[in-house]
Amino acid sequence: MENLCALIFQALSDPTRQKILTLLSKKEMCVTEIGKHFRMTQPSISHHLDILKRGGLVVNQKRGKEVFYRANCCIRVPGCCQDFLGKLGLVIKCKES
Repeated sequence: MENLCALIFQALSDPTRQKILTLLSKKEMCVTEIGKHFRMTQPSISHHLDILKRGGLVVNQKRGKEVFYRANCCIRVPGCCQDFLGKLGLVIKCKES
């Protein structure tokens, strides 16, 4: 579980990945669509998406030749992340309905 915690923190530590995650929280997109928002190559975008996927922050689905990505709305923060943040005096709160 601690490995997943490190992957989540790694995924969120980069401003490019934060922007990608923000885009994908609004709508599902393929790599080409995501790339229109950045000045970088498609392989670089794919690399960032892979890191987000390993952290469980995005999910993907292949349709024909394209792979579509979206933010994972059902991520569960591992207890190790909560414990670490708690040691820093930070608390994870669920968004109230």
